[in-house]
Amino acid sequence: MTDPFTLEILKSRLMVIAEEMFITQGRSSKSPIIYEVLDYACAITSSKAELIVQANGVAGFLGALTFAVQDVLDKFGVEGLNPGDIIATNIPYEGGGSHLSDVSMVMPIFYQNELVAFAVNKAHWTEVGGKDAGSMTNDSTDIYQEGLQFPCIKLFEKGKPVEAIIDLLAVNVRTPDSTLGDMYAQAAACRIGQKRIEEICEVYGLELINLAISSLLDEGEKRARAALKALPKGSYFAQDEVEDDGMGTGKTPVQVKITITEDSFIADFTGTGKQALGSINCTWVALNAAMRIMFIAITTPQIPANEGIFRPLKVICPEGTIFTAQRPAPTSTYWETRLVASDLVWQALGSILPKRLTAGHYLSVCSEVLRTRNPETGDMALLVEPNAGGWGAGIDKDGEDGMFCMGNGQTYVLSSEVAETRYDVLVKHYGFDVKPGGEGKYRGGRGLIREYQMLSSGSITASFGRSVKGAWAAQGGNPGTPNAIEVCFADGRKAIKAGKVTRIPLKKGDRVRLITGTGGGWGNPKDRPRENVLKDLQAGLISQEIAQRVYGLESKA
Repeated sequence: MTDPFTLEILKSRLMVIAEEMFITQGRSSKSPIIYEVLDYACAITSSKAELIVQANGVAGFLGALTFAVQDVLDKFGVEGLNPGDIIATNIPYEGGGSHLSDVSMVMPIFYQNELVAFAVNKAHWTEVGGKDAGSMTNDSTDIYQEGLQFPCIKLFEKGKPVEAIIDLLAVNVRTPDSTLGDMYAQAAACRIGQKRIEEICEVYGLELINLAISSLLDEGEKRARAALKALPKGSYFAQDEVEDDGMGTGKTPVQVKITITEDSFIADFTGTGKQALGSINCTWVALNAAMRIMFIAITTPQIPANEGIFRPLKVICPEGTIFTAQRPAPTSTYWETRLVASDLVWQALGSILPKRLTAGHYLSVCSEVLRTRNPETGDMALLVEPNAGGWGAGIDKDGEDGMFCMGNGQTYVLSSEVAETRYDVLVKHYGFDVKPGGEGKYRGGRGLIREYQMLSSGSITASFGRSVKGAWAAQGGNPGTPNAIEVCFADGRKAIKAGKVTRIPLKKGDRVRLITGTGGGWGNPKDRPRENVLKDLQAGLISQEIAQRVYGLESKA
């Protein structure tokens, strides 16, 4: 019998492998969206495509990587894979799962001619071609307008790059240096995973490695099922709407029924509206990833994710809905709908799990593609980034100020210094948005305002969901504020303010203001302790008028 100490050491070594892959990819990449923002994730799966360990930047990739590995197995089988192969996939309706800009790369790992595991990662490429710079837009009407599709193709075969495919890629993207640089960074991360798995196989042997993997997955399942037993049993319902598809076709109704039993957690989205004309469509893999985020947040947030944790989870949704769009539906701003799916579960269970789930947050990734130029070379450059905002207040705490949405949980803000160095922009302002909203006994976290001034011509495309109404409140708190994009023109033309903007031309001196929402409040604002209101006032997070009118602070304070 293997001693438990050796098994624990092996589990820790597996986790370290994923983390080393993650560090390798970040250090090797060419794009700030990866090495600064960390819009990627790395993992090791079993030979059966079961998630073993994962190192996250983007929480939205949680568990999605296993679908990419399964697609590779389905296409090639074990017999069609060789040591040194690296396969790319990004098709949303299949293992790619999100949008074409998120490219997964999968590498089989062999030991003594036996397939033992896969190294896999997923990263956002700022360019994969398509009709718009940055490969993300609001007005695409099919997937073919959004860029190159990789249907599980080998970019490297037996360790050597497939030059014909890489040449094809290079001439179909607007920024080949960055795109290919990021591709090679992903390959380097996969090779680190391969090397480290081979090393531990040499030390411990394949039988013991498989035992450690099995133990890790069984432990994850055991912890999840124990947490599930402690949840209130029953069925819970929520409905909402996706507010805008970017094409003027109106709102799409969405709904969920959550059923919690002794041994299962079922998320049923039957009754949700059909897939949209615009690019906000979500697919089956992304929906599953959204549910895995919520499930682990509710049950086992304190332990690293693995496939065993998700064994009690079941997701139901008919094909062809806005959550399960079918080819050729566009998906380049899919995050808006994926996050609504998570938020539905949040709303359905918030009242029964108040210690786990807060009031609503600003919800959207709030991502923009700002086309500028590189100030050193004059070449076109694409500033692509998510934007942080305010989280909802909880039963005993204020919401977090300026934190990324649940889909981008472990990413970072693009620093002003990097933005001004890599792109022809000036950061005129970056700070909290303190307009009224989110008040409560515990206040919602503050959103942010980031303002860029153009130093040369360019354009902006952006999608900021939850722009019609702000984050929902709880227990008598005030709703949060909406997200918005403002474009202010130096020549005096009327400014544009909207939740979505598409290819707005910009000239030198024009300014873009990216405004993220404040989270929802919790409890009656009149019950907020006076000392907390004073601290907010002194910190500049609320105005004197709000302190008096909403919180009841006497004017002499």
